Amino acid sequence: MIEAARSFLWHNARVLEQRRFLHLFDGGPAEPVVAAVLAHRNDDGGFGHALEPDGRGPTSQPLHTYTALSLLDEVGERGYGEAACGFLAGVANADGGVPNCLATARDHPRAPWWQVGDESDLLMTALLAGVLHLTGAEHAWLDGATEFCWRRIEGLAKSHPYEAAACVRFLDHVPDRARAEREAERLGALVREQGLVDLGEGQAPEGYAAGETHKPHHYAPTPDSLARRWFGDDEIDADLDALAAQQQDDGGWTFPWPAWTPVTTYEWRPIVTIEALLTLRAYGRIS
Repeated sequence: MIEAARSFLWHNARVLEQRRFLHLFDGGPAEPVVAAVLAHRNDDGGFGHALEPDGRGPTSQPLHTYTALSLLDEVGERGYGEAACGFLAGVANADGGVPNCLATARDHPRAPWWQVGDESDLLMTALLAGVLHLTGAEHAWLDGATEFCWRRIEGLAKSHPYEAAACVRFLDHVPDRARAEREAERLGALVREQGLVDLGEGQAPEGYAAGETHKPHHYAPTPDSLARRWFGDDEIDADLDALAAQQQDDGGWTFPWPAWTPVTTYEWRPIVTIEALLTLRAYGRIS
């Protein structure tokens, strides 16, 4: 499985994903991964330049910044969180949240679902606050964003898969563990009651592309995630069997959301391939 994925990565991946694969699976150094991520960094402390493939423009955006901080943490680099918080503080609303996509993206190519707006977004704020707590960052913006996330999560009565997955990433890393466990239990019940997880049915939620569903491993990519408690052993085993079987003949995995411009197919597939391997390794399916 890993050999086939290695061949796929060398044939198709960006330098960043090639370097990331080398570090994660072949014992390669961390420094080239850091250098590849920092090539997307802007002077304001945020990240842009199509680090996340669906936003093609150069300007700093919350999602690019989340992606950068996650990749840097993966290789043990935690030195850029404070500067990122400075960027986020500059674009945050009074309630502590940040928009999903800033107006600075308006003049550049982006996926249709990258909708410019001013409203604070729980999905984006939860992702950012979660990764910053993971890295041990301390900043006034993070304090306000954390309170924003608590308020919104505790009042959540209806959600969608991407938002629910972002919320559990926040709950996985926020320091108040007892509160996180209580909210994660409630969130898991909501996910199951509202049909936000695909347990083999394959039915996409309203507003999503055909086949664009969240499986158990999307909520719980590692066994220590709070979302692992949402699913029985048989459900996790069946999901991991299906994930392993989805490796394509060329060695890579593919993604279920639309490719709105051709290059995103070639950039997303290496990313989801690495994520699939990491999930399978975390659950002991590969060494």
